[in-house]
Amino acid sequence: MTADRPPSAPRPRTPVNPPGTPVVPPRTSVTAWRPSVPGISEVLHAHFTDHAYPAHTHDTWDLMILDDGAVDFALDRDRHGATGTGTVVLLPPGVPHDGRTVTATGFRKRVLYLDTSVLPERLTGRAVDRPLLDDAPLRRRVHQLHTALGDAGDGFEAESRLAFIRERLHGHLATWAPRPPGREGSRLAAELRELLDARVTTGLSLQEAAATLHAHPTHLIRCFKQAYGLPPHTYLTGKRIESARRLLLDGRRPAAVAAAVGFHDQAHLNRHFTRHVGTTPARFATGAARARQQVTSP
Repeated sequence: MTADRPPSAPRPRTPVNPPGTPVVPPRTSVTAWRPSVPGISEVLHAHFTDHAYPAHTHDTWDLMILDDGAVDFALDRDRHGATGTGTVVLLPPGVPHDGRTVTATGFRKRVLYLDTSVLPERLTGRAVDRPLLDDAPLRRRVHQLHTALGDAGDGFEAESRLAFIRERLHGHLATWAPRPPGREGSRLAAELRELLDARVTTGLSLQEAAATLHAHPTHLIRCFKQAYGLPPHTYLTGKRIESARRLLLDGRRPAAVAAAVGFHDQAHLNRHFTRHVGTTPARFATGAARARQQVTSP
């Protein structure tokens, strides 16, 4: 019989971050692209943990929202700070500005670079005086536009959302108020609906619709929504979903259906179809095929 061994002392555990060890911040990430939406020259999504922009200028307007953290910046020699998710930052073209992180965790931002067709340079002075806009509806609209820009097939929606952002920015900088739909509203709405019904597959841009009907883009959207209860881009998507359902019931494959009804690709069809119908096009088609077999089998 062997003697009981004394319990061995536990081995000391090395702390994850020993005292004095510098904390390594998460890696910086930057994603940028140029969307096919008139007026937007670039979209930028970034997470900076330890970065300072030198003083510089842009030829565009910079419309920025924060998703996390805080940023400190100078605009025309005056320093400003933006914190949290409630503020919209608007930096005008041609005016020097910098930017730097404030905390160890840095900040996450999404930026739209807008050309002067969206906002004219004559509004620069007012923007310098007021670069921070405490406007929750504007912030929500900018977020919705970024979401639409994430899918190349949602260009009509992105145009519509940009039109309302432009209108609200004009209200901040030029004290310009939108005109409510008047007696011509029903006529404009019906004419736009005819255009959309005729272009379900090929689609059309908001600029083209506004030019064809001789109406301001946001006024046209307001007239349509007042008459039919939903914005025109949502109506167009619904029409495409209706067409997709009919083709899937006929036995067409989802990839072919996406192109046939005007969606950018199958992923674009999947996203909208699932949101509208509650299932994917492939499952919808499988269920339809199974039902056809049951009906035709003896």
